[in-house]
Amino acid sequence: MRGRVRTAAAILVGALVLAACGRLTGTGGDGSTGPTGGPRIEHPTGSDELVLRVEQRGGFVPFEHTLTRVPSWSLYGDGRVIVEGPQIEIYPGPALPNLLVFRLTEEGVQAVLEAARDAGLMDRDASYPNPCITDVPATVFTTTAEGRTTVVSADALGMGPSACPGVDDEARAKLEAFWSKLTDLGSWLPEGSVGPEEPYVAAEIRIYVRPYRGEPDLAQEPIAWPLETPLADLGAPFEGAGERMRCGVVSGADLETLRPLLERANQLTPWESGGKRYGLLFRPLLPDEHGCETPLPSVGRSS
Repeated sequence: MRGRVRTAAAILVGALVLAACGRLTGTGGDGSTGPTGGPRIEHPTGSDELVLRVEQRGGFVPFEHTLTRVPSWSLYGDGRVIVEGPQIEIYPGPALPNLLVFRLTEEGVQAVLEAARDAGLMDRDASYPNPCITDVPATVFTTTAEGRTTVVSADALGMGPSACPGVDDEARAKLEAFWSKLTDLGSWLPEGSVGPEEPYVAAEIRIYVRPYRGEPDLAQEPIAWPLETPLADLGAPFEGAGERMRCGVVSGADLETLRPLLERANQLTPWESGGKRYGLLFRPLLPDEHGCETPLPSVGRSS
């Protein structure tokens, strides 16, 4: 009996020693490591769970742009990355933005998260203002890893060092360098960790409905609203910038009916419903987005 007790104790001690060695050598509890040999960074794994996002908020832009603005870069738990693709330089532009999706391997996700950690995005919520530059959007980084979410913002990011008193140029430079790396993943991520790009097809689209205004010098061909619910009743009332409008979300079979018409519509297309013409603003929703929640004009956090 004593022999069995000693053996069990020896096994327990050995296991503790191995676990400690694992921590010292950079392995996780399951023996996994990141691409640089450090501990694997835990993160959400669901296909609709956000891991990392970069977006623009605020700035002196038209209210319509605020409603339809899409995050520049979003990473989800299954490795999918949804980004803004090249936009056609014409006016009026297409009804929908050009969004692309590709997939990272877990090794690639780990490398991105390590770079985010090095840039200070996992330390705490922080805000890096630049009071000497106004009317420029803030770049906002949202990171969910290691069991918590942090939000870091920087006003007028990418405009170089500032002579403005109180501006943290060192922290801002780290954020700018990280954002630059995200736009060129193939140059630094492990080989084979970045999948091919393809168009992102949203499962839901948010629609803002308002009376048609148009432009007299740019007459557009109208499109008949194809869905059973008339535009006058779509969604719910929405107040924005002193203008009365409605906001609703279309998905499923209704979206598949609407999608071919969206492909030939533009930002000035009049939509006819119930004998009236309406101007519509379309915002594809990303996997973690639902309903008619509008983007915040600013972060409102401080370091």
